[in-house]
Amino acid sequence: MENDISALKGAVGDSSEDGQNADLENDFTSSKLGTKDYWDEAYKRELQTFHDIGDVGEIWFGEESMDRVTRWIETQNLSDDISILDIGTGNGMFLLELAKNGFRNLTGIDYSPASVELARNVLREEGLTDVNIEEMDFLNPPSSLSSFDMCIDKGTFDAISLSPEDGQQAKTRYVASLKQILRPQGLFIITSCNWTKEQLLQIFSPGFELVKELPTPRFQFGGVTGNSVTALVFRFQA
Repeated sequence: MENDISALKGAVGDSSEDGQNADLENDFTSSKLGTKDYWDEAYKRELQTFHDIGDVGEIWFGEESMDRVTRWIETQNLSDDISILDIGTGNGMFLLELAKNGFRNLTGIDYSPASVELARNVLREEGLTDVNIEEMDFLNPPSSLSSFDMCIDKGTFDAISLSPEDGQQAKTRYVASLKQILRPQGLFIITSCNWTKEQLLQIFSPGFELVKELPTPRFQFGGVTGNSVTALVFRFQA
């Protein structure tokens, strides 16, 4: 799915520092990467590959993107039974990484049935049968999905922003869902390849306070400096 990631990076506007103040209404272009059909087909292929050769598929933004987040979480001395939700869990590899780091109260959701089946298979292969994986659209969460101590997003918000139907409305619904699901003072950790720090601060305000910007690789080209991805930790101020 490397082509998917490259396309996702190219579908939204400038991630450089010069592009940080771009108008959010005009800063993205709708794409098939914002549709459920696209991800259903993508994860059907990955599921078949897993059955055929045991390959779990692409780790979005690479293993370093997971390590970056788990390293920060480890510095916070959090209880191993805090409730953590992986939004758009894909192949479930982030949940596997969190489980390896001792966390026990883990849930992953995805609106693709093939993703859910793949994640369950990957986790079962590792002997992790107590991780909760649910088929669910994050933009329409049931009332029972609530009171999480931490929510993690690695690329899902990027894809949602590209919805051909109404990307702006999708972003608004995403923020509303996040406020429903997180407990007061809960943490939200987002990794994005398309939105800058300043843009994410605008999108998630009011309601979310920046706690930490996690270091990510930087680039310089043609006199322009930027980050290949943005990783931020927010706290929900209910």
